[in-house]
Amino acid sequence: MGLGWIGRARLKALVEADLVDIPLLVEPNLDALQAARALVPDAKALEKLEDFSGHDLDGVVIATPSGLHAAGCKRALEAGLAVFCQKPLARNAAEVASIIDAARAVDRLLRVDFCYRHTRALVALREAVSSGSIGRVYAAELTFHNAYGPDKAWAHDRELAGGGCLIDLGVHLIDAAFWVLGATPAVRSARASFYARGQALTGFSSAVEDSALGQLELEDSTALQLACSWQASFGDHAKIAIVLQGTAGGAAFENINGSFFDFSCERFHGTAREVLFRGEDDWGGRAIVAFAAELAQSPRFRPDEQLLGVARALDALYASSSAKAPRLAPTTLRATP
Repeated sequence: MGLGWIGRARLKALVEADLVDIPLLVEPNLDALQAARALVPDAKALEKLEDFSGHDLDGVVIATPSGLHAAGCKRALEAGLAVFCQKPLARNAAEVASIIDAARAVDRLLRVDFCYRHTRALVALREAVSSGSIGRVYAAELTFHNAYGPDKAWAHDRELAGGGCLIDLGVHLIDAAFWVLGATPAVRSARASFYARGQALTGFSSAVEDSALGQLELEDSTALQLACSWQASFGDHAKIAIVLQGTAGGAAFENINGSFFDFSCERFHGTAREVLFRGEDDWGGRAIVAFAAELAQSPRFRPDEQLLGVARALDALYASSSAKAPRLAPTTLRATP
């Protein structure tokens, strides 16, 4: 459900993995639907789907606009189907909790496309932390600057997106940091500033941010500094990094030469550095392929403890700013991307 570029990319990964049958495609944009049908010519194509009855399905992939995730996930789960959802799982922690509760109630698998967990470079960073080779991590700098920005109107609509670059890019940074640390501690304090076209967002702005700066202090005193932006000017396509400071050294996950796809991981001791991973890595579809393999093993609920923690961290950052978002109204699958 939802066949924009990310939906089609994940569809392609599923087709190539050859682990599942894909009998149904749902997308209101006819051009996107036709492009997807080229990958799965035997699938039935629908512009919309009111309910899941009458379709012999085990699971659903949801890649619709973010504001539609909660309704779509709960509808699928209540129909007894496992769910793989694009990030963010929902617009705020309350919606995320309601989806997790629905999955637990019907005992069905729920996974989110936190794809960076499946890069070899981030796996190497996680292993460096868990091995104790850099000591206890007490600080991290998280960065995701994108020279481009979303070209869909819904991504700039707070009701449909839930926010701007923080919920789009920052959600990956926070999830990756928690995953690397191997824990999801509660947030002790949060501070953030948001900007749209260089203007600070104040009051109950309906605009979404294209630049965000924030700091989280976790309950174990670990400090996370975060910066992310759309349509940024920094002389390259993307700047993505997670830099850790530990009591016995440091380590970093970084993109290579402005790439959105190529990453390295290095460990630092004073002025010395050691490359833990650097090279080609076709990681984009691994999360959805892993979901398919899990589903084939068992459709039953297995918790991902990070999902709610990441959503609460995002909420804390948004709430700490004077640019508090207006109350988000419930949305349904009837909305058009």
